[in-house]
Amino acid sequence: MEFALTAPVFFLFLFGIIEFGLLFWTQLGLQHGTEMAARCATVNPSLCPNSGAITGYAAQQAFGLALPAQTFAYSASNCGNQVSASYAFQFPQILNLSPVTLTAQACFPS
Repeated sequence: MEFALTAPVFFLFLFGIIEFGLLFWTQLGLQHGTEMAARCATVNPSLCPNSGAITGYAAQQAFGLALPAQTFAYSASNCGNQVSASYAFQFPQILNLSPVTLTAQACFPS
């Protein structure tokens, strides 16, 4: 009887922890991809010679995430080579929540 009363709250809490863990993992992957791509554009111009190669490299470096290269954008700015990312993180459809937009930005050498 007690389990029947507490199970919905327990499972809601458990699945909430899992979903927010996935959200933070995705944010970390975006940030890592932008940092590595900005560094690659500065340090290794043979591997990252143009904008398409830089955004493709960022997508490869995004910690196990299968993100398209269009998620990332490259620009040369005052701080050096800047790479930014924007991704709409979708929660499960059963919750009927709107997507959360995750952003990341890195500039190298500063």
